[in-house]
Amino acid sequence: MILDKNQIHHFNEKALASHQAKWNYYKNEIPNAEAIVQKLAKFNVAIPSWALGTGGTRFGRFSGSGEPASLEDKMEDVGLLHALNGASGAISLHIPWDIPSDYEAIQQKAASLNLKFDAVNSNTFQDQPGQPLSYKFGSLQHVNTAVRQQAIDHNIEVINHGVKLGSKAITVWLSDGSCFPGQLNFRKAFQNTLESLQAIYAALPSDWKLFVEYKAFEPNFYSMTVGDWGQSLLYANKLGPQAYTLVDLGHHLPNANIEQIVSLLLMEGKLAGFHFNDSKYGDDDLTVGSIKPYQLYLIFNELVEGMDARGMDHNHDLGWMIDASHNVKDPLEDLLQSVEAIMLAYAHALLTDRAALNTAQDNNDVVAAQEILQNTFRTDVRTLVAEARLRNGAALQPLQFYRKQQVRQQLIKDRGNSKASGL
Repeated sequence: MILDKNQIHHFNEKALASHQAKWNYYKNEIPNAEAIVQKLAKFNVAIPSWALGTGGTRFGRFSGSGEPASLEDKMEDVGLLHALNGASGAISLHIPWDIPSDYEAIQQKAASLNLKFDAVNSNTFQDQPGQPLSYKFGSLQHVNTAVRQQAIDHNIEVINHGVKLGSKAITVWLSDGSCFPGQLNFRKAFQNTLESLQAIYAALPSDWKLFVEYKAFEPNFYSMTVGDWGQSLLYANKLGPQAYTLVDLGHHLPNANIEQIVSLLLMEGKLAGFHFNDSKYGDDDLTVGSIKPYQLYLIFNELVEGMDARGMDHNHDLGWMIDASHNVKDPLEDLLQSVEAIMLAYAHALLTDRAALNTAQDNNDVVAAQEILQNTFRTDVRTLVAEARLRNGAALQPLQFYRKQQVRQQLIKDRGNSKASGL
């Protein structure tokens, strides 16, 4: 389904007077409101192909209707989101779920939807039909050289697909690890994984990046071979300057100080970017900002401070992507909510009085530092985010448009009870 821009324009007209009144107020009340809006209007968050269908748990998946059944459908869904929020202009593909049959046609479709291709993602966490060797006991870590080579070859194949699409990075997430004590020799597993990653790294084009993702647990609960940011950073440092650590907000143990982690990775020049989601307990795949919105702001506060300290471009120098897919929501509504939460956190970070905060920190004024951060977080910046959308030709109220225009019902009419392919 491709939205008619005139529909969005007519929908905005009904709320335009109210929005303009709010914008006229806030641009005088909020310091640097215009500069913040200009940065918001440039900011984009990639949408992963697998988030466009209903998610699930290991106990079951309750499929929705009108879900995308092909790569083209998935691209249209991302294009729909981008038309509504003006901030979802990239799609991240997962191979082998999203292998194009016609690269030129896919690139033309992407251009027609104003989309780019974000990092491509490999899959060695499950066996594929016709696959000669199993990943039951690991992939890049496997004790069998032939299994490791199969996984290496797959990742190189993913890079080749990405090159044809115009991607510039590959994300490697491994389910490798162990379930029981004694099952695995940790040192050998690390070394096998490193040697496998080195073979993949050697196949990178000169302008590409390799993102090493980590996860504290699941599917293996005794050990994960890339289990935390320290292990990922160790791999990235050993691999070379094109390798970076990718942070997924759900891939930490409860109460981990993620804002400190990203600050240090930025300091070392080894932060790849983010997979955004939210969690109550672990890797819960919940809507961004639904559980810990203040933490999301604190993370963005460190990101903006660290990126500005290094003279980095907010929109292009890190990878920004959502990685959330749950059981009980319309996936497109969930993604609209997630992008909104990210934009609000980014706006709050841009609003933070950096000079005042630095002064409080230098003077050990703990109370002042807390007041600066909390007063910023309590400032309503929704109008600034809406103004950025308006300037991008998107909807002032994306979720309300989606519901009032009955977009899901139209998708069901067009597609029937189809399920997202590969999920």
